Parts: sequence; structure tokens; C-alpha cells
Amino acid sequence: RLEKQPSPWKTNIVTTIFWIGEPSTGVTAACNTKSSWDPQWEISYGGYDDPDPSNRLWDFRPKAFVPKQNPFYVALPFNDVTNKEIARMAIPWYHQHPNAKLSRTVLKGRWVAIRFGKKVCYAQWEDCGPFETDDVAYVFGNSPQPKTKMNNGAGLDVSPAVRDYLGIVSGVRCDWRFCDIDEVPDGPWRKYGDNNPFANSTRRELAQRIQRHSELLELREAWLRERYNPELAQ
Repeated sequence: RLEKQPSPWKTNIVTTIFWIGEPSTGVTAACNTKSSWDPQWEISYGGYDDPDPSNRLWDFRPKAFVPKQNPFYVALPFNDVTNKEIARMAIPWYHQHPNAKLSRTVLKGRWVAIRFGKKVCYAQWEDCGPFETDDVAYVFGNSPQPKTKMNNGAGLDVSPAVRDYLGIVSGVRCDWRFCDIDEVPDGPWRKYGDNNPFANSTRRELAQRIQRHSELLELREAWLRERYNPELAQ
């Protein structure tokens, strides 16, 4: 049986910082209160993902609120919803994804590894860009660099959480690759988010433990009543 090979790295990619709630600028007309796949992205996230380091906490989230989605997120320049025919042919996991038959995105939430020097961070794909949304040759093909020439040829947007974990500034060159969920190690990227399968799993396990604890307490109370006050147990 052949072992599954990990996705190859895209190397030496100009990486820029973006954030949920970022207003449009002269460089880009996009306003990040919404994403390519979520018209209410800022609301879904829970608020403005303030990039100011003084307004962020040690676990890589904003001080002002607990995010409802994973603060470790990225954008890559391809949108499967607006390029459906190309998406069917180019995306390796397209036909295995449950959203494929529903004409919904199969890219949103996909895990990506980002490498800078010896550090590797993990994040989820949540928006399209920078600048392009149809660069299939770069995102899924053999093109080593994005087709855009904007921002020195930027090919990856990363969130403030990714920035802070890797210790980078906008414009540095990083490497990135897709990874399956079983390749994502423990780390701060597992902690928050309704869109984060690791955070959801933790909440389910906690709820199950609480439920089991409650059931055990009820059994204990019933045993004590029967042992020491059998009349009340009836």
C-alpha cells in the first residue's frame, strides 16, 4: 500500500498581513468586514480582529472578545465558487468533499501550514486573495509564484495571529502548503472557533465529561438514599 504523500511546499512567497474588519485602502478595494464566502465575516468572527499588538493577548487573540472563529486564518488567490468548472478539475479533494454536490465552497476551512525559518504555524483558509481569485496555476498547479505583480507579487495573506506566532512583518517571504487535519499538531490554532474542528471536539468532550459527572452524582445520591434511608428511596 502506497503511503499518502504530503502536499508540496510553495516556497519563497511574499506574505502580507490582513485582518477581519480591515477597511479598504488605496492598495486594495476589498473591505474585510466580509469574505469571499461569508458576507457577514466580521459578525461571524465576533468583532474586529484588531492587529495592534497592544490589543492582543498571549494566546494570539484580540483582547476585546473571545473569537467565535479561529484567529489563525489565511487567504489564497483562488475562489472555487466563482470558478466552479476549474475547481472541479483542479482541487484534489473536490469530489470527496460533502459541499461539492451542494455547489458550496470546498476550500473554506482547509488547513494550511505556513513556514518562516524554523517555525511552522497552522491556519485555516477563510478568504480569497491577495488581489486575485482565479490563480489556479499557483494555488493548485505547478506555478511557483502567483501571477499578480501587486505588493511585490504577494501570494499569501495571513492573520495577526499567524503574524505574531511566526514573528513576521508584512512583506517577508514564507513557505506554505496544504495539510490534512491529521497533520495539524497541538498548538494555539486548535483553541478557538466554531469553524475549528479541534475546538469543537474539545467542547464536545467537555460536555460529555460534565454529563457523565452529573450522571455519576445522581447514581451516588440514589445509592446513598437506598443504603441509609430506604424509605425515601422508594
